[in-house]
Amino acid sequence: MPSGVRRFALATFATTAVALATAVVAYAGNGGFLPGEPHSPNAHRIHNAFLFVSIFTGVILLGVEAALVIFIVKYRRGRRTRTAEGPQIHGSTKLEIIWTVAPVVVLAVIGSFVFYELPGIADAPSAAAADQTRIEVSGRQFYWQFTYPNGAISIDHMIAPADEVVNEDITAPVYDVIHSWWVPDLGGKYDAIPGRVNKTWFEAPAATYVARCYELCGIQHAAMRADVSVVPRAQYETFVRQRAGAGGTLALGQEEWQGVCLKCHRLDHAYIGPALGGNPVLADRNALVPLLREGRGQMPPVGRDWTPHQISALVAYTKRFANKGGSSNAGAGG
Repeated sequence: MPSGVRRFALATFATTAVALATAVVAYAGNGGFLPGEPHSPNAHRIHNAFLFVSIFTGVILLGVEAALVIFIVKYRRGRRTRTAEGPQIHGSTKLEIIWTVAPVVVLAVIGSFVFYELPGIADAPSAAAADQTRIEVSGRQFYWQFTYPNGAISIDHMIAPADEVVNEDITAPVYDVIHSWWVPDLGGKYDAIPGRVNKTWFEAPAATYVARCYELCGIQHAAMRADVSVVPRAQYETFVRQRAGAGGTLALGQEEWQGVCLKCHRLDHAYIGPALGGNPVLADRNALVPLLREGRGQMPPVGRDWTPHQISALVAYTKRFANKGGSSNAGAGG
């Protein structure tokens, strides 16, 4: 290879590697190594397993790369002509046994540790019936819907009790696509598969945690964000009681508008879908129902299985925009 071409290839490789490494470090938590700070027992176990495996793979990577560099230098062509054969190195029984047995031992150690940690990741700890909370997490294009034990619903914003076991049933409607629910600080990724239920759990202190969809699910996949607000039990009980009653209708409608409609629409200009400001459909329940349940054109049926209460909540909130335009971020307020 000509020296100029070699230098260009090396410079390109080095520049690309530095750019990728910098991007990873800038975007991820813990200096670009771990996904986030664990705040749930199962998340702690996942991090322990991640670190344990990383130590072994890191040592192996360094060993293999060091050997590669040593052999490249030691057995380089040097002053030999291009047609000259290099040194003929024959096999070593001892070396072959080592590089056969060592990987088996490494895999056995890693596997043993992972299986030791696995029950604490998959199995929720026992809790008194009064402290049991189960929330359905439903992934939909392009929002997350949370359904609570009393039937209350929230969009893109989960409320959960602090310092208690919260069980999650993760799913998606049969007519939707696969999504992936991940709250990095609270545990691992779980697929939301249409028609199936995957179960997980967390137990976390009061705080707000970021959630994302980690399965490419369509044009607005990147906008499919949510948050989990872990609050004291009394605050959680107040929320689900109010949300299930008439007093929570307008708040639910606002979440539906912001979390569902504004993912693809704006009031004052076309976005992915047409502008909605001044559209009388926003105040017409009879016109909204077929649109939500059946979709139109490239718009998916975002509310095919919505309850009458959910549709009423949306109309109660959106009717304010039916006879007038608005700013592109309308709905940010109450």
